[in-house]
Amino acid sequence: MAINSITLTLVLCVLLGLDRGGALGICSVSHCKDPARCAMYPSGTVCKCTKGFYGDQCDKDAKLKVLCGKDFITMRMAEDFFKYYEIPLDSLRLPNKSCRAQREVIGGVPYYMARISKEKYALCGGKPLEKNITHIAYSLTLLSAAQVVGNIVRDPVIRIDYTCVYPYTRSVSLAFPVIPLSSETLMRMDEMDAKVEMALYTDANFTSAYSHAPTIHLRNKVYVEVKVTEPEDFFVLGVDECWASQSSEPDATGQAVHSLLHRGCVTDDTVTILHRNASAGSSEGGSLTRFSFDMFRFVSEPHDLYLHCSVQLCEPDDHALCTPSCKSIIKREALRADNAHGLLSYGPIRVEMPDPPQPSLLKMVILPLAGIWTVGLFLLILLIVAKSGRRRIEDPVL
Repeated sequence: MAINSITLTLVLCVLLGLDRGGALGICSVSHCKDPARCAMYPSGTVCKCTKGFYGDQCDKDAKLKVLCGKDFITMRMAEDFFKYYEIPLDSLRLPNKSCRAQREVIGGVPYYMARISKEKYALCGGKPLEKNITHIAYSLTLLSAAQVVGNIVRDPVIRIDYTCVYPYTRSVSLAFPVIPLSSETLMRMDEMDAKVEMALYTDANFTSAYSHAPTIHLRNKVYVEVKVTEPEDFFVLGVDECWASQSSEPDATGQAVHSLLHRGCVTDDTVTILHRNASAGSSEGGSLTRFSFDMFRFVSEPHDLYLHCSVQLCEPDDHALCTPSCKSIIKREALRADNAHGLLSYGPIRVEMPDPPQPSLLKMVILPLAGIWTVGLFLLILLIVAKSGRRRIEDPVL
């Protein structure tokens, strides 16, 4: 399970005998037009690529990423970045030379990465831990050995400082348990664990989640939230399919099923998408989806239903893979094999059924009495008719 909140801090320096201001690679002054990629130095004669970019025109993305997992800390950059500066893999190491970088291919892209466990943090040359009352910081440096030719060094030396900041984990005990009703699943994306949760809320403000199996009237709104709870603002969440069934098992056979979302798009006319992340880290919360639908029941029993949603996680630079194109007939791009997928189930959601009409005491008394009087009157008529027929037989017409 990942730590609740993770803050990433990263400083990159390429030592070229110039100011170590966090820029990479020299580029032409004429290319210093985009401050997000190029930085002009005060002299006005030197331009350098800002962190994360490289190349003669600062047009290449180094795909820099720091992953702060529960038990591991990983820093990775695209292999092409190091090849551009002619830095071999075997020259990359942490301060302790025994802790070296490795090459790994992820989603078809080769990376050089330094991955260590927290247990080996000090052994690999991690800096002294920085602590305060709420957080603890782990800081590491990836270095490249100088490429010596004769008695000179011409190629740049890479120094990458990166930090993972974790909050302390505290346990709070209460006199009574508070157990909110929700569905959770753990998903692993690259080196990071993520926890995804689905819950139902009582109102459109999503301020109060149901703490017990909800009972909802037909046609009342059902408010659903699916979000990444750990880490909160790193991944982009995609909700692919949502459906209701009569069973807690999403793939059970012989049960009634009703679709709400398919490929992230609405399949029930009453479904309204209230919030869908466009990118991680946004002010509105980047890793959650909210929608509502009108409560219904299945024709056959049981009338209670279970809600199931399949989800996937995307990295921020691949957020388009988690964003559906519902107004276009163009099919969504195929999902990358390394994307994480999960399934959430919630329930039971009970339907508030109208009470059957109860017979009143008056009806219970009057109806039996009316039946008795009717039968009695009928028997009386038969008796009168029988007596009349007997008199006719005894007194024949003269």
